[in-house]
Amino acid sequence: MTIPLDETARQRVLDRYRITESLPDPAFDDIVRVAAIVCGVQRALITVIDRDRQWFKAAVGLSGDGTPRDQAFCDHAIREPDRMMEVSDARTDPRFADNPSVTGDPHVRFYAGMPLVTTGGAAIGALCVIDTETRALDDRQRVALNSLARLAMALFEARHREHEAARAKLADTSHGNAAVGQAETNYMVAIIELQDATAVMKRIGERTLEARFAELQHALEARLPKGDSVSRVSGCAELILLLHDSVNVDSVMPAMREAMAAFEHRTQSLLLNVQATSQTPSERIERVFERADLARSREIDRLSGRAESSRSASG
Repeated sequence: MTIPLDETARQRVLDRYRITESLPDPAFDDIVRVAAIVCGVQRALITVIDRDRQWFKAAVGLSGDGTPRDQAFCDHAIREPDRMMEVSDARTDPRFADNPSVTGDPHVRFYAGMPLVTTGGAAIGALCVIDTETRALDDRQRVALNSLARLAMALFEARHREHEAARAKLADTSHGNAAVGQAETNYMVAIIELQDATAVMKRIGERTLEARFAELQHALEARLPKGDSVSRVSGCAELILLLHDSVNVDSVMPAMREAMAAFEHRTQSLLLNVQATSQTPSERIERVFERADLARSREIDRLSGRAESSRSASG
């Protein structure tokens, strides 16, 4: 039996997978289409349970990017990672009878969701099917939904490995062992990430977003000292900067912030900017990336808390 991770540990795992706000992927769209057909329902979703929301990685029969977490059926499903959660009539289930998705649009009656669990045991979301009519899956449909959930998680794992490999390759090919890990001075890793990338893309268009991101990359490259680099990992709204001499970082930051501010103004968006510096010149870059990732998670925690406070104040 899989023992659920505590929420902080679960969230850190989700952050490392870079799923939330990842760019569209046709493979996941195909999975939800097949799930809806096999189960004979109107709607199917691949969801990710983030800090305060349920985000849709793929959806059929339902519009929007997600829902508040406190309204998410899948938030209940991930609490038992080893089993499928099935609700025949949400109106009679005390967990969901007063849920806005049940009492109002889209008038959910039936739900079945299979948790998506990482190899480390973190339930990060679910593959679910939804209908406006009461029903129950038969055994064959349950087996199919379970199999499709494993396929979706296998794709997430593969995308995660690709991201990690691409990131390591960028560091390796851009700098080589003589530049990073054997230099005489400490070095710094910076991660610049677009927040709410899906919403930005829908607002300004995928091509425009790609063009603006390329402009940002070129602007940063023009401002970096010779020998330093900025690279983008394919499929992510994220740039990675490697600066050889951490002593000169302060002199570079004003120019970097200027380029980022121009991007934010043109796209009406927010960029996250976190850094981690090597503790010794010979420290392996993987360890520095780990600290940068942790700084990223903590900054997202902070921003999420600030947004929640703002919503509470306005309410």
